[in-house]
Formats: sequence, structure tokens, C-alpha cells
Amino acid sequence: MISRWLYLIREGFRSITTHGFMSFASVTIIMACLIIMGIVSLLSVNIDALIKDLEDQNEIVVFVDEDIADENEAMAIQGSIEALENISYADFVSREEAMDNFMSKYDESLMEGIDESVFRHRFVVHLTDIALMSQTQAELEALAGVAKVNAHLEYAKTFVTIRNVVSVISMVLIAMLVFVSIFIMTNTIKLATFGRREEIAIMKMVGATNGFIRMPFVIEGLVLGMLGGGLAFIAVWGLYNVITGKLVGTLTGNFISVVPFSHVGFEIFVVFMAVSVMVGVFGGVNAIRNYLKV
Repeated sequence: MISRWLYLIREGFRSITTHGFMSFASVTIIMACLIIMGIVSLLSVNIDALIKDLEDQNEIVVFVDEDIADENEAMAIQGSIEALENISYADFVSREEAMDNFMSKYDESLMEGIDESVFRHRFVVHLTDIALMSQTQAELEALAGVAKVNAHLEYAKTFVTIRNVVSVISMVLIAMLVFVSIFIMTNTIKLATFGRREEIAIMKMVGATNGFIRMPFVIEGLVLGMLGGGLAFIAVWGLYNVITGKLVGTLTGNFISVVPFSHVGFEIFVVFMAVSVMVGVFGGVNAIRNYLKV
């Protein structure tokens, strides 16, 4: 049994070295598709992180009823606000702080004859999911002691739409690249096995099972797929570090932050190896399917 498996593995590796150009083409194709897939995935991850940062800055301002002048009484509403399901946290801003914030942004001459009594106590509220902003706004307005809620619903809808579009486009591109990889890999191995069609036919005639004949091609596809996936991972790793370390830092400075590769590297490696193994094995199996019909 062991000698049989050793023979099949040896035949698989022999086919790789015998058809060197075809093996190189298979690895190159898998690498190219996975590199594109990795770039698209990393771009999607960074766009999603950027949108998340913008979501965190998209705040709701809850104004306390003007009849509530006492600061402690106004702060008591915070518990009711943070008890709502979609509220991450709420920061209390007193009348005095609101006036100071206003004066820091605008000309102090506008404040002549005006004191903090014209401002209301308020809360700056951060949401867990901005897709539920409209619903959360209605819940906040229904709370006792709340006079008005300012929510940027149009911005929220824009962020949600962008996030959904990016997710859909990324999934479609990745699915297309996987399909293209399998198609090209299959046809590449078909070309490599064309010269062995007579050998396969003879093996069938002397009683070799389909599984015995297929296994070397499966091993070949598996090895080529893993090799292509590993090289693609190294290429994406290096390319991403070059872009984020030099170009992004030079062009954008501190305006745009990127996701470190170490945060997503393991997931990308696992996906690359899984996809490359699937592509390689399926390509190897599918490539000789017609030659087994003897």
C-alpha cells in the first residue's frame, strides 16, 4: 500500500518536471490570478476600514429640553440614551462647553451680549450601526427630556451604499478570478496530458482504475497550486508593504490610514492556499476526465 502511494506521488512530481514549461505556466497563472485577487481583497479591506472611520465620525447630536437648566438633571438622561440598542456611547456637553466650542470656531464678536443660557445641554451620540440611524433617531426623540435630535441621515445612507457596493464588487471580482483560474489551470494541464493520452489508454486497457490513473494528476495539480499560492502570497505581501510604506505615506501623509498587513496576513494566506489547492486539484481531475473514457 505504501509503495503504491509512493509510486503515485513520484509520478505526480515526475510529470511536473517532465512538462516544465506547462508547470511553469500553471504556477504563473495561479500566481497572477491570486495576486489580483489579493490586491482587490486588500483594497476592499482598506476601503471598508476607511468607511468605518467615517462612520465613527458621523455623530448624532441630542439636544436636551431647554426647560432643563440643571446640569445634573440633564446628565441623568444619559442612562436612557445609552440603554438604546444601537447606541455605542454618549458624551455629555454642557451649555458652557457648547458655548466654548462655538467661540473656538467663530468670531467672538458674534457672542457679544450672549451668554451660555442661549445654548442647550446636549449629548454627542455614537452609533453601533449607522444603517439604523433613522430608527435610532426616532427612538431618541421619544425619550423624556429630549427636545431635538440632529442626525445626518443622507451621509449615513451614502456610507451604507458605498459599503454595500464595495462588498458586492469585491465578491464578484473574486468569484470571477477563481473561475478564470480554474478554467485556465484545467486547460493548461490538458495540454500537458495530451501527450500522455496513449499511456492513459493503455493503463485503462490493462485494468488500472480511474482513481489510480487520476491520482498523479491530482498530486501534480495540488503541488502546482500550493506553489502558486505560496509565491502569490509572498508577492502580495511585498507589494502591499511597498505601496503602504512608501507611496501612501508620501502622497497622503496622515490623512489616510491603512490596515497593516499583519492584521490580515494570516487570513489571506489561508484563503490563498485553500483557493490554490482547490484550483489545482480540480484542474488536475478535470483535465484528464475525457481521457478516462476508454
